[in-house]
Amino acid sequence: MGKALKQPEVKGDRASTWCQRCPERPKCWRDPLKAPARSRAKGRLKLPLAAASTRDLRGERGSHEKVGALGVPPAPRRPRSRPMVRRGSGGSGQISEGLFSLTFLLTPSYGYRGRDSRSNLFVLRSGEVVYFIACVVVLYRPGGGPGGSGGGGQRHYLGHTDCVRCLAVHPDGVRVASGQTAGVDKDGKPLQPVVHIWDSEKLHKLQEIGLGVFERGVGALAFSVSDQGSFLCVVDDSNEHMLSVWDWNRGAKLVEIKSTNDSVLAVGFNPRDSSCIVTSGKSHVHFWNWSPGGGAQGNGGLTRKQGVFGKYKKPKFVPCFVFLPDGDILTGDSEGTILTWGRSPPDSRTPGRGGTFGIIAQTRAHEGSIFALCLLRDGTVLSGGGRDRRLVQWGPGLTALQEAEIPEQFGAVRAIAEGLGSELLVGTTKNALLRGDLTQGFSPVIQGHTDELWGLCTHPSLNRFLTCGHDRQLCLWDGESHALAWSLDLKETGLCADFHPSGKVVAVGLNTGRWLVLDTETREIVSDVTDGNEQLSVVRYSPDGMYLAIGSHDNMIYIYSVSSDGAKCNRFGRCVGHSSFITHLDWSKDGSFIMSNSGDYEILYWDVAGGCKLLRNRYESRDREWATYTCVLGFHVYGVWPDGSDGTDINSLCRSHNERVVAVADDFCKVHLFLYPCARAKAPSRKYGGHGSHVTSVRFTHDDSHLISLGGKDASIFQWRMLGGGGTPSRGVGDASGPTSVAPSPSQDQEPSPPTSLHSVPSPGRAGALGPPQHCTEPQAEPSSPAPLPDPAAERGQ
Repeated sequence: MGKALKQPEVKGDRASTWCQRCPERPKCWRDPLKAPARSRAKGRLKLPLAAASTRDLRGERGSHEKVGALGVPPAPRRPRSRPMVRRGSGGSGQISEGLFSLTFLLTPSYGYRGRDSRSNLFVLRSGEVVYFIACVVVLYRPGGGPGGSGGGGQRHYLGHTDCVRCLAVHPDGVRVASGQTAGVDKDGKPLQPVVHIWDSEKLHKLQEIGLGVFERGVGALAFSVSDQGSFLCVVDDSNEHMLSVWDWNRGAKLVEIKSTNDSVLAVGFNPRDSSCIVTSGKSHVHFWNWSPGGGAQGNGGLTRKQGVFGKYKKPKFVPCFVFLPDGDILTGDSEGTILTWGRSPPDSRTPGRGGTFGIIAQTRAHEGSIFALCLLRDGTVLSGGGRDRRLVQWGPGLTALQEAEIPEQFGAVRAIAEGLGSELLVGTTKNALLRGDLTQGFSPVIQGHTDELWGLCTHPSLNRFLTCGHDRQLCLWDGESHALAWSLDLKETGLCADFHPSGKVVAVGLNTGRWLVLDTETREIVSDVTDGNEQLSVVRYSPDGMYLAIGSHDNMIYIYSVSSDGAKCNRFGRCVGHSSFITHLDWSKDGSFIMSNSGDYEILYWDVAGGCKLLRNRYESRDREWATYTCVLGFHVYGVWPDGSDGTDINSLCRSHNERVVAVADDFCKVHLFLYPCARAKAPSRKYGGHGSHVTSVRFTHDDSHLISLGGKDASIFQWRMLGGGGTPSRGVGDASGPTSVAPSPSQDQEPSPPTSLHSVPSPGRAGALGPPQHCTEPQAEPSSPAPLPDPAAERGQ
């Protein structure tokens, strides 16, 4: 790496690199210059060939160097301190870095998976609506937002390790089956698809079936009806779409057979005869008969009879069907027709002939595909159209009674469920959940994005946040009412955003090099500027609002001076010096300096007030205070990187406003929480699941009471609430006692204190109640090994 320059002289308060508040700075163990040489050499993480030396990171080669995938200085020697024990926990050796936790609060406005899934919307006996988003099954009670006068709120089942793809509700209206897709963990090990059967009242898992049996994922589920729901039929997503019937109480597979090589979209038991099963999908309707205890192997038998379309046009897809009270079956297809299938009487003269289903009527119902059919309590049937977005109610003989049209902004009908009274719930292909009836119309109760999310910023003084992504929608969310305040079509992909300190305007960066400044009240565009033709990855206002920095994929940072109201921007200069695209940047507290990261893992510092100059001596910036800390590479956060990271494993990072904790979004569907500063290798953390795709961004709200995280491909937005002080995390199930039941799904890199129920914990106003981190400790021997980790299933309440 070349000859090292002479080490700068360290005097007085400059002796402490990591801790600026310690009265014993010259003796602070966090000072890498005072650590023994052997300790400085320990704990080096894996770096690529482009990595810099330890001397580079201490500032001995100036500031224009590459720091490798992790960009970290060597780990100082860990101190030994007396274990910090939570009072009443009955143990020792638990988290010695401070007491902190995140508590899961998935609000009812931030996502519903209707874009690419079916069997995703049901109403339970309790009146709760059950649906899923990412790895979370949500139980939502209509009637207002969480804590509202209407008694609305939600609870969550968090037992799944990958995205949920389908649901089925037991005839008792309490038990629920949910199937997940296959995936891989961060080590590349496969996560096998599985079906969970759980109690919706206690959110307790009753049975897990199919582990190691299903392939790729679970595509469709159905409980039997006539025998009190004793059996569960499952179709997986393998090439042969294996159909299996289970005695779910015993977890025993009764029979399994290859169904078809074509896609299977729906499955169901005949409610009058559990020996009859129907499946439909690509160009087929199949009628199955099975007899428990029969078959060649004595554990069941399945025989298939294919539905014959005869003189009727064979559709490309049959997405849905429903059983009528008289035993007939209605199917909805991609041609917009409803076919009525009736069973012919058995032929006593020819054994094995007769008793099969055939088409007895055809009704033209919709323009385009029919995505959903629902049998109502009064015996009528509702059909939901795709292209025409219509809901039509059909009476006896399939005579149309009344209809309603879903507004275009919500997309086509994906699923229909009958609520309490005359209320209907409708899921749409644009990930919205609507509530209403055919007479009064429908209004949204759940809304979400429909494509990958990247842009996120929180309001400087209100509990609001803004999101944007590949669906070209810019959305402002109210974190108090858990509702969408407004949305705007950007016409282009939005990748980043930031509020002006006044909160009156917001800057949004697009994928074309164009960036906009919008008035948050009127939604009018007050500035429209283009810098180059590469996508913009970060926009950031200075703390005083006088400057706006734009980080681009053309390797430059554009600096603009901003008017007092934030509406006008004038080019001030450019920061030129990065050799790859800009990924993150932060302003100093005095608004004069910028720290930036790039795609080749550089950390550079800039003097903006001095003319956008590159600071060659990075040693001068080591104790500079930063207004925000979102750079994933830096002296204060290098401990967040795990061993063997390639530099892209962490997508986003955010320090809390009180500078006590750091939240991290990684490529493995997890959100992590570290204490700040995180300046040692393999720092302890707590990690939380729920997302089913890479987590793209995290940001704290203005008062640190909540954390917002964005999912990538799952298009989910999760809201997490901080608990601290005397509080501890709730169990891994929602608390049914309150309207805003929340449920964390934490797992620990180091053992947490025992969980307690949420309703026994006071909700703090700020994350500052977590208690101060241990900034300085006298060097001592290594601590003893921590106690064994708790059972993750118990932590999730399973």
